[in-house]
Amino acid sequence: QPSSALLCPSLAQFDACFPPSLAQFSPVCRSLVRWHIDVLGEGSFRDTPALQLLLVTAGRLGTIGDGAFAGLALLEYLFIEDNDVGTIAPTALRGLRGLLYLSLANNRLETLPRGLFQGLETLTQLWVTWTCGGNPFQCDCHLRWLVTWLGSAAPPGELGRCRGPPHRQGTPLTQLQARDFHCLGSELRPFQSLPFSSLAAEPFALGGHPGVALAQPFAGACALLEWDQLAGRFRAPTIINGSSPVACHPLQLGGALVVVVAQLGGGSAVWRRAGGPGSRFVRLQALGNGRLRRPHAVASARLGGHWYLGVADSSKGGTSTLFRWGGRGFYPHQALRPWHRDTHLEFLELGGRPALVVCSGTRRPLVYRWSGGTFAPHTDIPHVPDVYAAKHFRLWGHVFLCLTRFLGDAKVMRWEGSMFREVQQVPARGSMVFQPLALAGQRYVILGNDYAPSRVYRLGAGGHLEPSQELLVPTPRAFVPLSLGHRHFLVASSFKGATQIYRHVTVDLGS
Repeated sequence: QPSSALLCPSLAQFDACFPPSLAQFSPVCRSLVRWHIDVLGEGSFRDTPALQLLLVTAGRLGTIGDGAFAGLALLEYLFIEDNDVGTIAPTALRGLRGLLYLSLANNRLETLPRGLFQGLETLTQLWVTWTCGGNPFQCDCHLRWLVTWLGSAAPPGELGRCRGPPHRQGTPLTQLQARDFHCLGSELRPFQSLPFSSLAAEPFALGGHPGVALAQPFAGACALLEWDQLAGRFRAPTIINGSSPVACHPLQLGGALVVVVAQLGGGSAVWRRAGGPGSRFVRLQALGNGRLRRPHAVASARLGGHWYLGVADSSKGGTSTLFRWGGRGFYPHQALRPWHRDTHLEFLELGGRPALVVCSGTRRPLVYRWSGGTFAPHTDIPHVPDVYAAKHFRLWGHVFLCLTRFLGDAKVMRWEGSMFREVQQVPARGSMVFQPLALAGQRYVILGNDYAPSRVYRLGAGGHLEPSQELLVPTPRAFVPLSLGHRHFLVASSFKGATQIYRHVTVDLGS
């Protein structure tokens, strides 16, 4: 049947483009050649319901929208070929109940939306071939649905080859199977917002019940975040009232839960739970007896059968101090180098020996090694002044450090036997937390930011970070993983906003 090769400026002039002489004997067959259309919208052909063949070729189509061919119930042949097509809506072909032949050849399409061919029950031929770069399909999880459909309901035709990813380049689509795609991923989704700000957040577990200790300097309190089984949500009752706690560090000592409360005013102290869960906390001792002028961070480790507590002091004339548990309290054991305005301490193991990394706003991070019952200076970490905090993780037998700097790039360093060397740097202006953690069996590093969304990275081979997602947490200061059976959560403290809790969920990237 004859068709017309036309050059029409717009869809509004579609009927006017057909000469009356052709329209008299060819109401069922039309061609659109060299069209340039931003959006082929719903019902674009509603005024030509008798069409049985439609050819759209050699043009540019920005978007083929939802229901673009609605009303063409008699259409049997649809050729969309040799165009520059931007996107196709998943329901672009809805309503074509009598379609027999469909060609999407050579439109430079990299993917097709899930469910595009749904409802085309009468289709007998399908052509989506890739020739000379015509449809450079990326055969990833977004095309898994098509591979599944091809294996069950697809009509015969030419279905093309993969252009990517590299390991599938040149592979015919018909040779792929759904099991060839590994599309299960994970993401963090908002679960609960707590109506208070918090600074430090540290995990604990007692009697098989995990929780998180939260320091609330503005409220002057320490709270324990626990799961409320009846409500199906978290609650955070206050356990200790103070003046301005910057850290509430939980420890399990002798079967009891002990919380070290470091405060900017009113003196730091050690508290112990008097009984089981739900019982009150009682003050056990004052910590430091005036040694701690401006505590900034608290860390602990078990060394040689004894518990040690490190407190970083950020005052100009302060001294960071190592305390040792003596059965009834923590007592001074070692004073570290003074006058450095220390901001963070991190216990770790290097070469089979305990070590300690101390960060300061006035010098490079200093690495101490355990020797003769005390920590001795070993080396510093070069080329990274003003490091705010250091957090370590282990991967494939190597020790890595995540260093965060408020004014410079964050860095990932690896221990090379005698010193740390840089592996990767990440833009991080405005960041005060660079936290490695494990959640639901997966390894992440989260970079908090005071002025932009926090970024979640997956931990790749060799300790390299791979971007995963962003989190909208205002002024984050800590990220803590928390697992309750098969449920996994992330607690994000916020210095100026609400404390946020995210749930770790598995998602099918091919759905």
